[in-house]
Amino acid sequence: MNTLHVRKGDEVIVISGKDKGKKGKVLECSPKEGKVIVEGRNIVSKHVKPKKAGQLGGIVKAEGALYACKVMPVCPKCDKPTRVGHEMKNDKKIRVCKKCGASL
Repeated sequence: MNTLHVRKGDEVIVISGKDKGKKGKVLECSPKEGKVIVEGRNIVSKHVKPKKAGQLGGIVKAEGALYACKVMPVCPKCDKPTRVGHEMKNDKKIRVCKKCGASL
């Protein structure tokens, strides 16, 4: 079972690579590959062929996948990158900030 510390919709900060220190929202998660796609980060150029008659091809800019270990969730309360902890509340397991204890 492959699980990630980030989920779709989380606000994250990139901790290494060309976009180090930049924030973005997680658009997609791929636990099997251990990768995530972050909005506006890791922009790559894709060469696209026209599929139908009349459709244009060309070079398209798109977000590329990042390894999940290269991003950290940002706590909404303290606005800092944090590790994820877990707590039980009302028989439900919730994710919490390791720095301030706020729920993610």
